[in-house]
Amino acid sequence: MFSAGESSGDQHAANLFLELKKNRPDIQGLGMGGLHMRKAGIDVRFDSTAIAVIGVVEVIKHYPDIRRALKCMQKILIEERPDLLICVDYKEFNFKLARFAKQLGIKVLFYVSPQVWAWRPGRVKKYGQVIDMMAVIFPFETAYYEAEHVPVRYVGHPSVDKVHPKFAKADDFTLFGLNTTSPVVGLLPGSRLGEIKRMLPVMLTAAADIQSEMPEVQFVLPQAGSISDDTLQSYLRHRSIEIIVIKNMPYDAVQCCDAIMTTSGTATLECALLTVPMVIAYKLSPITYWLGRLLVKTPFIGLPNIIAGKRIVKELIQHEAAPEQLAVEVLRLLSDKAYVQQMRTDLQQVKERLGPGGGSKQMANLVLEMLAGQG
Repeated sequence: MFSAGESSGDQHAANLFLELKKNRPDIQGLGMGGLHMRKAGIDVRFDSTAIAVIGVVEVIKHYPDIRRALKCMQKILIEERPDLLICVDYKEFNFKLARFAKQLGIKVLFYVSPQVWAWRPGRVKKYGQVIDMMAVIFPFETAYYEAEHVPVRYVGHPSVDKVHPKFAKADDFTLFGLNTTSPVVGLLPGSRLGEIKRMLPVMLTAAADIQSEMPEVQFVLPQAGSISDDTLQSYLRHRSIEIIVIKNMPYDAVQCCDAIMTTSGTATLECALLTVPMVIAYKLSPITYWLGRLLVKTPFIGLPNIIAGKRIVKELIQHEAAPEQLAVEVLRLLSDKAYVQQMRTDLQQVKERLGPGGGSKQMANLVLEMLAGQG
């Protein structure tokens, strides 16, 4: 049984299940997730699209839906008695679900560790009480669990295997109708509705500012599978600038870019794996931001910066995530060759730190171990 509450978790679960099927064609999967899990052959009993939210205020607004999802998943645990529950990210929800499963005597594997190195490190012990194994995706995370004698396995980051364009860069320029002699800027506003609402208007205004300074610039926007055409077009249709929307080919879109405006999250790591220069921008509700300032122990929010242990990519958070500041940074990325070269070098080092890949395969091996009673 899988429990994935967000777009990235939905993809991780789907990739893992496909890898599992190679080893055990008879294996069955069910649970909570989205389109990727359905396509992989998992019986999705609860669609997680409506509960893919982040932040205190957003969670409160969607609390009835989240509670309904939890009740649904608990009911499935009671009735179906799966051999293993795999909780993929979505920390608070999955912590409660894991605790419920453990009370029923069902094995629990947690995939993608809560960011205990960033905030609330004391939670390591609590997670240790409700899981049988923590599968981490960053090599430095194992130490936190080993210190508290919590079973942990580093399986590698799933994005390393996933982030590969389908075509050569030159072919993508032709496919997307891009001019090879003009700069390309990418807009990655996020995969959640709340992120689109907060960040896309900011990015679109920044794009207009960039174009006024550099008229030949081109813009691409890889559309997240969790965002509908109607939702996206409601923001784009009244803008004078041309945005080329690209579906189902996010890495091909990113590899065409000279610079990218992206929200914080997995997308920043995907850009890093393709060594494309970027600026990270993020806004939360004021309450969530205030609480975060009190609790977060790391000086960075961007994964490339966290992995590097230093600021290699500029972060514009909350009031700093304004169109003017975004435009200034993107224009620098399009004009300052030495600055860009250093960033590309640093991003290459981040890529190397993540290792050679094989995350889904290693994760599948761990699952099979646990199903066999060895994990």
